[in-house]
Amino acid sequence: MKTIYIFILAGLLLSTASCKKELAGINTNPNSTENPQPDYLLTAAEKLTADAYWGVDNNLNSSLLFIQHWAKIQYTDPDRYIFNNSSFTSLWKQLYGQSITDLNKVIAIGDQQQNKNYKGVALTLRSWAFQILTDAYGDIPYKQAGNIDSFLTPVYDPQKDVYLGLLNDLKTAQTLLDPSGPTIQGDAIYGGNIASWKKFTNALRLRIALRIADQEPDLAKQVFTDIQSEGGAWFESNADLAALIYQDSPNQNPVSLTFDTRQDYRISKTIVDRLAALNDPRLPIYTQPTDDAPHGYVGVPNGLTTGDANNLGLSKTSRPGDYFRAPHAPAVIVSYAEVLFGLSEAVSRGFITGNAADLYNKAVLASLDQYGIKDATITANYLAQPSVQYNAANFKKSLGDQKWIALFGQGLEAFAEWRRLDYPQLAPAVAGTLGGKMPVRLIYPGSEQTLNDANYTKAVQDQGADLLTTKLWFDKN
Repeated sequence: MKTIYIFILAGLLLSTASCKKELAGINTNPNSTENPQPDYLLTAAEKLTADAYWGVDNNLNSSLLFIQHWAKIQYTDPDRYIFNNSSFTSLWKQLYGQSITDLNKVIAIGDQQQNKNYKGVALTLRSWAFQILTDAYGDIPYKQAGNIDSFLTPVYDPQKDVYLGLLNDLKTAQTLLDPSGPTIQGDAIYGGNIASWKKFTNALRLRIALRIADQEPDLAKQVFTDIQSEGGAWFESNADLAALIYQDSPNQNPVSLTFDTRQDYRISKTIVDRLAALNDPRLPIYTQPTDDAPHGYVGVPNGLTTGDANNLGLSKTSRPGDYFRAPHAPAVIVSYAEVLFGLSEAVSRGFITGNAADLYNKAVLASLDQYGIKDATITANYLAQPSVQYNAANFKKSLGDQKWIALFGQGLEAFAEWRRLDYPQLAPAVAGTLGGKMPVRLIYPGSEQTLNDANYTKAVQDQGADLLTTKLWFDKN
């Protein structure tokens, strides 16, 4: 993969300039020649979306805490569910104001240049961005989003409509993507390999189909029927994994960047205890021993008061593992393991034929392999444990428990799957502020009440109070 920082810088500059032109159209010279550069826009959108997905506000300081992968040992308010309407502004701002806006431009340029592959890739990435947003907030602007010239105050679409719209967008992207078609540049995820993008597109279709499966099983099943009739391909190994590989500073992984200057994050006691109980070989990868070596792997209980957390001591508690704090650590978007878990669930629900237990076992092995764990004895012993073996009578528990482990680090996706599958069963934060409840969504940014109040108010009336505890449409149970 070529170095991406040149593309990123240029893409950011072009994106900023484009936004200014939209907001101040009278300054545009109609006689000037424009040279659209979709490669810069594409690289910028990939990097910005990955940063939002793996960054501090939306991952480290919220969703990773909610699903108890990480915990806080200092400044513990977020681990106790203390947030306000400015806490989640960055996710909204980055995805709407930058990623989706840039991707809409790539789609338009793809049409202008008759390059269907640019359009197909941009549609896929834009669908991922919208999926992140609706998973997090619920009802969101979708149909009118990213078109400030026509819709300065976009309406909020119901979550069901957003998911169905994304499935249609991804189906369109699949028909556009052509490995024998025109080439694309600036792709920091797959290096312009369109065959890989076709697999990624199907992986997102699978993810969203399962998101709606409890509410709309027939529509979910139709997605698998469509993919099958298209002869669609799935991920076949970890080589297909969709991820952005970060580069050296200043384009390092956001987790690495955070740990350069901060030490307030630790591994959660919940996942340390679970991995230890299973003798899970991922434990030394997900976490590192304490600086005070005799204590081994020590997690921090989620939701302690700042005083109680500080008393545990930095040297006596474990940070996340070196793998996740490395500058070049990948921002995983969809893994091979996730696809196999999804196919196993699709069999269990009767959407496709196959062997659910076999697909589940392959998914667990794929997750181990993702971190270089290949020893046949280790993997066989792990799968042989009764608490790991697939339980067809309660497939949600088997899938939920193992997906929770496999999605370590992917806070927003793990948060969505925990809400959907209802496993593992987690205890609320020790000193939580939600009356014994846990967060099940993010609250809308306060800027929406100022800039788009009528549509914000309508969304809250339709969906429910703008609170962390208001369940979303897909979270049926």
